[in-house]
Amino acid sequence: MKQIIVISGKGGTGKTTLTSSFAYLAKNRDVADCDVEAPNLNLILNNTPIKRELYIGGKIAYIDKEKCIECGKCRSICRFDAIKENFEINDIKCEGCGACVEVCPNEAIKLVDDETGDVITSSIEGGKFSYAQLRIGADGAGKVVTKVRQSLISDKDKPELVIIDGSPGIGCVVISSLTGCNMAVVITEPTQSGLEDLMRVLSLVDYFHMKAYVVINKFDINLEKTKEIEDFCNENNFEVVGKVPFDHFVSKAIKKSKPVVLFEESIAGKEIRKIWNIINEKIKEVE
Repeated sequence: MKQIIVISGKGGTGKTTLTSSFAYLAKNRDVADCDVEAPNLNLILNNTPIKRELYIGGKIAYIDKEKCIECGKCRSICRFDAIKENFEINDIKCEGCGACVEVCPNEAIKLVDDETGDVITSSIEGGKFSYAQLRIGADGAGKVVTKVRQSLISDKDKPELVIIDGSPGIGCVVISSLTGCNMAVVITEPTQSGLEDLMRVLSLVDYFHMKAYVVINKFDINLEKTKEIEDFCNENNFEVVGKVPFDHFVSKAIKKSKPVVLFEESIAGKEIRKIWNIINEKIKEVE
């Protein structure tokens, strides 16, 4: 089983547009949305949930009001201001450090499981799809990314390929998404910030000794910057496998919750089909 991850330097670059089209074009594959803080691939892929697993992100403090004598020691030691005036826990602020448990003179506080969200496995045409739904205020973390991926990888009916929609940036969630992947497809836009973000992401991918290929989205909105990105990639041995033109069918596809490659008139869709054919051949060469 091989794994391809699609990532970008920042959100809104076209990552999910590319991933959803890859998911439609690929055969014998499963799909994971590891952009756990802002998942939206489930809105585009026609999927039916078949399993929902509770995700425990860690521990959180709980105060037994019958035992609490309201001495205030817990509030005075809490660095996160997580204990309210009425001696209830602010779930969003509590980091589960346990300092309040240690100082409570009446054993009124204990740490309980923090039910952070759910990991959902769905059926899609030709395979499975996994993503997370976190509670409001919950932080995405590498642990939940691992859970999302494991729900597919640990399946006894493993696919030949897993396509992953990664998180933007270079944080721990992205690092967790990259681990174990065979190839990264990095999408960028022809702006100065796009180029700088691309440099950071490629540096991260290179650290993992992973093969990376670059896609320039909306390349025709700034041909000069597109050339600059191509020059940078050439100088640093990163192949640009495609340049997707600006196309109003992309926003139309998003509004209709469909992959853009389904729109035959779409020039962006046609380019993405070419890109997938290239990536599909290259992943076959990866050991």
